[in-house]
Parts: sequence; C-alpha cells; structure tokens
Amino acid sequence: MAELTIGLEATLTIAVDTAKTAAAVGSGSLPVYATPMLIAAMEEAACQAIAGGLGEDETSVGTRVDVEHLAPTPVGGTVTVTARLTGIEGRSLTFAVEASDTASQVARGVHTRFLVQATRFMDKAARRLG
Repeated sequence: MAELTIGLEATLTIAVDTAKTAAAVGSGSLPVYATPMLIAAMEEAACQAIAGGLGEDETSVGTRVDVEHLAPTPVGGTVTVTARLTGIEGRSLTFAVEASDTASQVARGVHTRFLVQATRFMDKAARRLG
C-alpha cells in the first residue's frame, strides 16, 4: 500500500516546440503550447511526485482535471509545471497543479488521481473488450 504524505511535489521543465503546439495536436490552429500537452505535463508531474511512495504493483490513474489555461506560450518558450499533493482521501489523491513561463503564470488548477493495483486494473480494462 502507498506511503504518501501531503506536500509531495514534482516539477518539470518543458521546452515548447512545434510538436507541442495547438496546431500540431489538433486542439486549435495557433503555434502556441497546446492545452492537452500542458495537462499531460501536469499529470506527469503528479505521477513523479508520488512515484517513490507507491507499493509493489501499485500505480495511479488520472480521474479528473480542472485547469485554467491563462496565457499562451509560443514555440521557443519554456514552461515550468509543478504538481503538489494536497489531499489524500482513501485511494483518491488531489494535486494542486500550476505552470508558468518566463513572463507569467500560464495555468493553474486541480488534478485528481486514484491509486490502483496495476495488474487488476489492466485485467479489468481487458475485460471491456469482451
């Protein structure tokens, strides 16, 4: 079983290139950091924050994302993404997530993950195929 504590945190630094833009991933037409890529980075940071506290065959899955994308970051910019564990309720984990670039805060929000046994979870997923 996980041994996690409030305050666990991880930070990622993302270089915005053309592959990470809204135009490239289909979430818009402009060459700025795409919201789906930003959210993926926030989820990755949350996973990294708790990685050291997970038990054998234990992982987490994302169940909710509530993020405000506040400002655009163009290609060539750098975004710093942080996830901090703020709540533990049974197997549900809540993270404060935020991102900034050299100019200002880019995004902020809340991300929820759920602790699962990887083998059991994948067996359940496979059964959905029939």
